[in-house]
Amino acid sequence: QVQLVESGGGLVQPGGSLRLSCAATGSIFRINVMGWYRQAPGKQRELVATITSTGSTNYADSVKGRFTISRDNYKNTEYLQMNSLKPEDTAVYYCNADVAQHGSWYSNYWGQGTQVTVSF
Repeated sequence: QVQLVESGGGLVQPGGSLRLSCAATGSIFRINVMGWYRQAPGKQRELVATITSTGSTNYADSVKGRFTISRDNYKNTEYLQMNSLKPEDTAVYYCNADVAQHGSWYSNYWGQGTQVTVSF
């Protein structure tokens, strides 16, 4: 069984920074694309950033230049460094990963979500 365990959310003032982490646990053979998504109240879940196993990244236009996605393949962990946070970044952030277990093809997994609130 594979689980994605997130940490690092919280309350921060506008202009501040937060770092989210997401660790994949369980019987893991390989992880392909990892990503972060977010969902604000009353809105659909949207892509924030993705990173491939070789380090290629992709960002939503709204976070380019402010957020940085990274990963540690040895620890099966991804990170989202969020700088210059704005109130409109307030949302529940979810990590996502395509994970292959031994003897199986890739399946897609979601974390439980972590709240990020940007406010005075």
